[in-house]
Amino acid sequence: MSPLKRLIYSTIGGKTLVGLTGLALSLFVLTHMAGNMLIFVGPEAYNKYGHALTSNPLIYVAEAGLVAVFLIHVVKAAFLTKKNWSARSQKYAVSASGDKATSQIQKTLWAQGLVILVFVVLHLLTFKYGNYYEVTYGDESIRDLFRLIVEIFNQPIYVIGYSIALIILGLHLSHGVSSAFQTLGLNHPKYTPLIKSFSLFYAVVVAAGFLSQPIYVYFFHKGA
Repeated sequence: MSPLKRLIYSTIGGKTLVGLTGLALSLFVLTHMAGNMLIFVGPEAYNKYGHALTSNPLIYVAEAGLVAVFLIHVVKAAFLTKKNWSARSQKYAVSASGDKATSQIQKTLWAQGLVILVFVVLHLLTFKYGNYYEVTYGDESIRDLFRLIVEIFNQPIYVIGYSIALIILGLHLSHGVSSAFQTLGLNHPKYTPLIKSFSLFYAVVVAAGFLSQPIYVYFFHKGA
């Protein structure tokens, strides 16, 4: 096995890949959330933004890269979790406390990841491959994604499920971002508290931004 393969399959290499792919996915969800904010501008701005993304020829390259990053993150994280469980054949006699204690968020990262994975699949089926409506602006007819959003987010069950999934995503980010920086070597008593605070702030911004969309549609949006 080559040195590169040994590094990739090692625990350190696996954690590095999870960290790098996690940061990449964190940046993606931030940009995706920011684009969603156009719903507050109006249907035309929202639909034209969606059309600009999907009509760009590079979208296929971007989507392929995103899928690859997502799969690497999921597979390597699952591998590390399984390896960690295998190493704990017996529970510690005394649980760690203080700064060394493992939080419930850390303990349930694998479960959070599973929920997010299911959510991503359902999200794609609902919006990317969901009902196709058209709207015309000038001489151009494009997909009326705004209409689909309003249709979906007027369903209480979907709003509740979406909200739960986004809260879990926020929890995942709150630990994942700081953990990724730590894995990549940014671990210092002086800066670690700042990184953890930034990670929490980042998670709140992303989750709140996504949650604002169904809340706005369900409780405040009037009209088509």
